[in-house]
Amino acid sequence: MTVSHVINEHPHVKDATRERVLQSMTELDYRVNVAARNLRTGRTGTIGLAVPEVNRPYYGQLGAAIIEEAARHFLHVVIEQTGASRENELDALALSRNRMYDGLILSTVGLGPADTDLLRVDYPVVILGERIFDGPVDHVAMPNVAGAKAAVAHLVEAGCTAIALVEGVDFQETSVSGLRMAGFESALAEAGIEVDPQLIISVDVFSLASGVRAAQQLVASGRVFDGVFCITDTIALGMLRGLHELGVRVPQDVKVIGFDNIEEGGYSVPSLSTVDPDHAFMAKRAVELLVRRIASGSSGVDPQEVTSAFRVVARESSSG
Repeated sequence: MTVSHVINEHPHVKDATRERVLQSMTELDYRVNVAARNLRTGRTGTIGLAVPEVNRPYYGQLGAAIIEEAARHFLHVVIEQTGASRENELDALALSRNRMYDGLILSTVGLGPADTDLLRVDYPVVILGERIFDGPVDHVAMPNVAGAKAAVAHLVEAGCTAIALVEGVDFQETSVSGLRMAGFESALAEAGIEVDPQLIISVDVFSLASGVRAAQQLVASGRVFDGVFCITDTIALGMLRGLHELGVRVPQDVKVIGFDNIEEGGYSVPSLSTVDPDHAFMAKRAVELLVRRIASGSSGVDPQEVTSAFRVVARESSSG
């Protein structure tokens, strides 16, 4: 029984006992017959996490939070990259069973409302992302509209009257760009400020380089602006660099705020103001909902939609 507890990673085994068992397994060259165990239990103890990009700080931070939360349920996590492609996201859905996952957490960018019926699968799936699915699976959403509105309202409260927006080229109302743009427009409307189309910059990749180029475009346009809302922190960090290279002072000349609260933003110079969508909550709820579906066999459980809370984190880039 003790050996079984060690192999199955039960938490109530003393460290010294665990070490002795693992040492004996090494000396005896013992291997667990995973295939046989899986056939007996019907479980692999592994879940999939499919994200658009693994080399973006936001998804790295989210993935780490999901791995930590999954470990509390004695689950391992395999990460896949979909490249923000609808086809690859559908492949992740279709192949998750063949890859012997007990369930899949899918952070979707390419799928939209028209794909709802494709989510009617007979195995556990939880969607992470925007509020676009009124469908058959559990969905943990981010407060895109409300968070973006609060970010822009923060700039208004800081004295900004000509606020630029850096968004993605995909500005459908159900995309992250469309939702955060809706929050941007709502905040300006409430403040009595007209949206200036000349101060809206679209980028095709949410990267540092895109933020630098957006800063160059804004300054080259000759339009006066005193605030910038970037729809991701990664873009905002590039914006800080681009403005610095052009001799534009932040926050004295222009105030900047992002969205996502990635760790790097707290260490930039100046440190980056942002919207924190509570990654820990999103990871916890996504794993809990997936575990619930795994335990129930994914049947007889009504889908839940949960939206995380958020807070504006005011740092140096919007102060003064």
